[in-house]
Formats: sequence, structure tokens, C-alpha cells
Amino acid sequence: MMAGLFGTDGVRARINTGPMTAEAVVRLALAAGRWFADHNDRSSNARPIVVIGKDTRLSGYMLESAMVAGFTSIGLDCRLLGPIPTPAVAHLTRSLRAELGVMISASHNPHHDNGIKLFGPDGFKLDDDIEAGISALAAGSIELANAPDLGRARRMLDSVGRYVEFAKSTLPGRTRLDGLKLVVDCANGAAYRTAPDTLYELGAEIVPLSVSPDGFNINENCGAVHPQMMATAVVAHGADAGICLDGDADRLIMADETGKIIDGDQILG
Repeated sequence: MMAGLFGTDGVRARINTGPMTAEAVVRLALAAGRWFADHNDRSSNARPIVVIGKDTRLSGYMLESAMVAGFTSIGLDCRLLGPIPTPAVAHLTRSLRAELGVMISASHNPHHDNGIKLFGPDGFKLDDDIEAGISALAAGSIELANAPDLGRARRMLDSVGRYVEFAKSTLPGRTRLDGLKLVVDCANGAAYRTAPDTLYELGAEIVPLSVSPDGFNINENCGAVHPQMMATAVVAHGADAGICLDGDADRLIMADETGKIIDGDQILG
């Protein structure tokens, strides 16, 4: 089952099927933890750290627990970020000097799907050869840590604040958004706190949409896959622009002040 485990965007499936069962995810964490523990070339004797973020799917709690069980069994310490965007996991992997970052999300898919994306210490997707090495380990016997060497897990209560400050710092100079009214559709997903908080702290007036996740309503008739609600709200509220994110906030659709939807290609252009 573990052969060819990784696809083009990590591991993804309907929850409780194939690679998205608790058993399979523990196995993945054991293999990934073993690979990074064996390749940890840091001079410090401290245990390697893995940061784990997720979106707002109910199944994320189950998968998070499975990942923690696997990683701590190998001897890695886990920092649990809670619901947070995929780019935040990449950033915090680097800033916390972690060996590995994990995002539990199926992006724009419905709530019944979920997935796992792994990041290296540089905050980028793992190279194919590392993924192949992890898959090979998952198919065999994996050495576990001795009892005194088990990893520890703790929740980071300031993960959202850390990322908001980083996001604000990426704007040039002293850029502010004072005087702008923005509609922000967070898809009931991972950015339901970070996106409104960041834009508000930069001075914008925010009209928040889809910021009440219940574990099941992620991407449901909202967000980047369904931008029309955002576009309609821009006109209704007399906003200057609208922003739509998907479930893990790595996809963006916008609308101008007339409600005209602007896709990613136009934004990049």
C-alpha cells in the first residue's frame, strides 16, 4: 500500500480509505520521522522538531493525532499549530528551525477528503528522492525510539500571531491599507483567522465571509472554487475589492469594485 505513496501534491484520499486511515498515517509518520531522524546533521543533541498544521476539516484532528503518534514514537518533538494556512506551515518550518513541516489538508476538495503535504527544513516541498526514501521505509520494518528518547508534543498558541506578523512584514516599506474596504471569503478554512486579522491590522475595513468553520462546511459553496458570493458581496457592501481563498489558503481569486471576478492568471499578469 505504501509503494508510490506520494502524488504530485503529497498524499490525498477520501478519509478512512487507502492512505487516509489512521493506521496508514501513523505508518507514514513513522517512515518520515525515521528518514529525517537518520539524516539529521545538526550538531545539537536536541531532538528534531516537526511542525504540524491543518485546515478545519473534522478529520484533521484524527490525522493530527496519528501523525503525533508516529513522530513521537521515532523520537521527534511535535509543535501543533492548529488550523493555519499551508504557507504558514512552510514559513514556521523555517523560522522554528524544524526538520520537517506537515500540512493536513485536501485544499479545495470537499470535507470528506483529506491529505498530507510534507515540507523540508527549507520550507519547500520534499524532493522526489526523499519521498521515495520515505515510501521505501514505510514498506519495511522501522526502528522505534527507546522509552527515554520518545518525542514530546505541545500546542503552539501563538502560531496564528506569528504568521500574521510575518505576512504583514512581506509588504514593501510601510505599506498600509487604510481607507480600503475589502470583502474576504475564507472558505470556512485554514485562513478564517489569519486573513481577516492580517488585513485588519494593516488598516483595511473587513467584510468577512465564510469564517465559521464547523468541520464540514469547508469549501461548501464558498471560497476560491465558488467566488460568486464574494463578488456579489463586493457590490452589496460598496467594497473596493474582494478576496477569495480556498480551504488551505494557497489559492486566491479576487474581484474588483464592480464585482468582476479576476482569476489567478490575471493577478499574476
